[in-house]
Amino acid sequence: MKKIDVHIHSSMWNGAKLHSGCILVQPEEIKESYTELGIDKGFLLPLISPEAHYCIQTNEEMEYLANKYSDTFYWFCNIDPRMGQNSPATDFSELLLDYKSRGAIGVGELTANIYADAPLMDNLFYHCAQCDMPVTIHFACGKGEEYGIIDDLGLPRLEKMLKKYPNLTIMGHSQCFWNEIGDNVTEENRGDYVTGKVNAGRVVELMRHYPNLYCDLSAGSGYNAMSRDSDFAYRFIEEFSDRLMFGTDICRAHQETYLSDWLDASLEKGCISEENYRKICRENAIRLFKLKDEI
Repeated sequence: MKKIDVHIHSSMWNGAKLHSGCILVQPEEIKESYTELGIDKGFLLPLISPEAHYCIQTNEEMEYLANKYSDTFYWFCNIDPRMGQNSPATDFSELLLDYKSRGAIGVGELTANIYADAPLMDNLFYHCAQCDMPVTIHFACGKGEEYGIIDDLGLPRLEKMLKKYPNLTIMGHSQCFWNEIGDNVTEENRGDYVTGKVNAGRVVELMRHYPNLYCDLSAGSGYNAMSRDSDFAYRFIEEFSDRLMFGTDICRAHQETYLSDWLDASLEKGCISEENYRKICRENAIRLFKLKDEI
């Protein structure tokens, strides 16, 4: 069974740079990596907010790539909540519905350095909910320190939005999100890769209370959350298998990823069931994003 990757970045331009200075991977290079990793298709997420990137992408670029490489990609549109009039009254629904009619299946990755419950973000969440467009969020720990939607220790602002918009699916991602899987996260370490045994933390609590919260397992943050205490991770998977999504967050050519091998090995050892493996690696994405051609 081939996996579906819910988090990938690419560019139609050779030489497009991220904030780190690395060059964005080209579609043909992604296809090579996907063959090695046993991945069928990936979701292209445009990088549109200046906090995260030197290359500001467009939704139209992702649409172009997804159409050109339709055997490899689906695409998300993205909206910076400051777009339009930089106002919490901006109507994003018409724009979202237009992109949806052209094939966009979600919104993200949101990376603007704005508080998760600020009026601008609240307005964007409202319109995403109205248009039935799932959202992927990169969470940040503070303002001006990094890219990403800002929340405090314990993710109270995320909870506020989950409660306010129960029909909006939010996929959490990044260290500031995933470190909250345990109860040993602090102001000092929440932006790092927290290690050690896991006692259930805020992510677990939020998952239990809000069925509209999903987890993006991509990048080092998702892998670290699973691998730092595999016994806890297996229980976490058993409880929340319907809302966990496989991803890589590949940004550069020949980027190493570890989650795919960890999931494969966990299945082979009998630590996770084949049913849950299939859900995480493929079936949840098909269901949530209504990928009829993958059924």
